[in-house]
Parts: sequence; structure tokens; C-alpha cells
Amino acid sequence: MDGTVLVADDDRTIRTVLTQALTRAGCKVHATSSLVTLMRWVEEGKGDLVISDVVMPDGNGLDQLPKIAKARPGLPVIVISAQNTIMTAIQATEADAYDYLPKPFDLPDLMKRSARALSAKRKVPVSRDPVVADEGGDLPMIGRTPAMQHLYRLVARVMNTALPVLITGESGTGKSLIARAIHDFSDRRSLPYVVVSGPDLEGMDGPSTALSRAKGGALVFDEVADLSDMAQGRIVRMLDALGDTAPRIMATSQSDLIARMENGQFRQDLFYRLGGVTVPVPSLRERVDDIPLLADHFLARVEREGAPLRRLGEAAADLVRSYSWPGNVRQLENAVRRMVFTATEPEISRTEVEAVLSSQPAIEPLVSGADSQKLSESVGKHLRRYFDLHGGELPAPGLYTRILREIETPLLEIALDATGGNQAKCADLLGINRNTLRKKITELDIHVTRRRKLM
Repeated sequence: MDGTVLVADDDRTIRTVLTQALTRAGCKVHATSSLVTLMRWVEEGKGDLVISDVVMPDGNGLDQLPKIAKARPGLPVIVISAQNTIMTAIQATEADAYDYLPKPFDLPDLMKRSARALSAKRKVPVSRDPVVADEGGDLPMIGRTPAMQHLYRLVARVMNTALPVLITGESGTGKSLIARAIHDFSDRRSLPYVVVSGPDLEGMDGPSTALSRAKGGALVFDEVADLSDMAQGRIVRMLDALGDTAPRIMATSQSDLIARMENGQFRQDLFYRLGGVTVPVPSLRERVDDIPLLADHFLARVEREGAPLRRLGEAAADLVRSYSWPGNVRQLENAVRRMVFTATEPEISRTEVEAVLSSQPAIEPLVSGADSQKLSESVGKHLRRYFDLHGGELPAPGLYTRILREIETPLLEIALDATGGNQAKCADLLGINRNTLRKKITELDIHVTRRRKLM
């Protein structure tokens, strides 16, 4: 790696770590805790790459991006931020940041992105109308997990394209919020945003009426898998007849459209017309580390609405984090609201959490149709669909480890349960060394309960 990197962050530790890592990689580094100093260096012609935090003592790093672009067209800027929301990712993209990474960031990943930025021949950025991100809008699209960061980047990349977008995910994950965000932060945001469902498409004039309401803005087909075959056919004909002033087409679905298409329950021609870009919204089970962040967000929201101030005790937070949340973010919000009003003290106890969760299902949604398949066939089919649902995009890096962990964790948990928590028997059952099993239990944070098991 070769070049001069300007680092701006008010955290001394981050400045030190980045300076050491970039210097070892062969770069020259200038580090500062001041945006004023950063801008002076930029205007003096120093630096081949900027790595900047967002919230700084003397300003906002995102506000400096247009100034950097004006002073030094083509100078790449990598934004790093502890504000892990979809708004931050969209603002960074709109301000023409080269890349965006959440804190805490993975240092090797940041180094790879820095190397690409230094070696790439950056094009002069295209001027855009500014987008004002309303942080007070309270969109619960927050999270620092890789799954959410991948979602943020994908949304930021597709929002100003004309491609149709298919947003997939379980009920309660926030598909409608993603559709709304794509519209509200796009160059069509001043035009109508129209959501239609089955009843709106009844009759020969249903699709044309919906189209006229959208007026070149956005037309969203809500839960498109639920539409009748007749309605699907009308949409296909409507899409084929779209002109130059057509609205942005989006659709949401909590059903596996590929499986429904294979079973003859969804039109193939409609699937390929809607799936220009597929945006998969992760379930809460796929981003467990975001649960405490979301819970705190909802506690603060309820307080702003006039409810008593509440916080989760440590044991209560552990239980909330370990629950499966089949209803995803919507279920989590509703449960937190109940906890606020049923708790008797400022700190919500584990017992009070248990009382709320005991009346709710704690099982994950089941996937039908796989009972007769071999495990390898079922896994293979799931992985092919996983890749297909990313459209032309690749999944987030680290897929191998994530997939192995998805399989390894339930295997060990079920084997331990079957052997009553006896690790010697479990290791023998699995055909692995007992020390290996112990190491896996620690790494995967598996809770082992010893009990008599008659098997």
C-alpha cells in the first residue's frame, strides 16, 4: 500500500491504531482530532485518502465531504461512525463518500478498503441535490451487525437507480420501512409514494388506477406473494406497458417467491420483472447483537411518549437477547412497551421480562416442504436461494464462518440435550475430542445443563 492517509477521529486510541496499521502497510499518516486541521491539510493538497469520523468536537464529518470534493475532486473519503443507522449510511452515500464503515470496525477490512481506495482512479463526483436525513423520524432501522451494515449499503446503492426492487424478509423485520426509506432519500422523494395490495388491483382498471396515483413516484406492491394469479397477470401487462414517466416499482414479500414459483404459485414472468435488485431484510435471529440496541431505542421512544423511564437489568437484558423473536422487530417493540407499563421499578427485572414473554410464542418460523429431503439437499437449496435473493450482489463477507456456525450451534445444542449435558457422551456421539467439544461450547456460548437423560 502506498500513499498518504489523513485520519480524523476524536478517539486517541483509534488514531493510534490506524496510524500504526497504515504505517506498517507502507503509508504516510497524518492524524488529527480536529476537522479544521483536516480541512487545512486537504486544502494544502496533502493526502491521497481521508478516513474520518462523523461526530467530532468541532463539527460533523459528513458536512465536510462536499467541501473536500470541491477542494480536491476525486479525493476518496472513508467514513467511520458509531451512529449505526440507515440514515448515516444514506447520508454518507449522498455526500459521495468512497466507503462507509460502522464502529467498532474490523481493522483488516478497513485496511483492504483503504488499499482499494488508494489504488482506484476516482471519478469526479456528480453533483446531487442534498438529502436532509430526519434523525427524528425514529426509523427503527438501526444496528451495527454485519447483516445490517450490508443492508444499509445495498439500500444506499439502489435508491437512485431505476431498477425495480424486491424487498424480502419475515413479518416484522421492517420491509415497508426499507421501501419508504428508498423512496424518501431518492431523487423521486417529492413525488407520490403509493402502496397497493390485493383489493387495489381488482378489476381491469386496478393496475392503471394505481399507476396514475403514483405519477412517476414510487409504486409498491405489498406482500406480492398474496396476490391472485389474475392480479399478477394484470401487473405483468402493466409493467410491460410502462413509459418514460413510469414510477419506481418496488414489492415486498415475506414468502419465498422462488419456492412459490417452483410450486406454480407465483408467476415466473412477474418474478423476473420485480426482481431487478433483491433487498433481503435480516431477521432478528440473524442480528442478535442488535437486540440490546433496539431494546434501548424502544425504551427511549416510550419515555418520549410520556411513559415512565425504564431500563433493563443485566439478567433481563440477557433474557431479551436470548429469546428467538419470531415476530422480529415489531414483536420486540410491542414486548418492550408491555415491560415498561408492567414493571414496578425503574429497572426491569428478569421476572418481569419472563411474565411478558411467557404469553408469546418463542419458536422460530418453520419451513415446510423439507421433511422428505436429505440434509445436504435442504441446505443446498437454502444456500442457492440465499444467493439468488441477493440479486446481482454478493452476500456480506465472512459467509463461510457464518454458515458453519449456523449449522454447528444447533447440532451441538441438540446433541448436548440428547445426552443430558454429559460432555463425554456428547463428544463420543459426535465423534470428536472432548477438549474440542469444550472449546466449541465456550466459543459458541452454549449453555450446558446436566440432568439425567434416559436414552
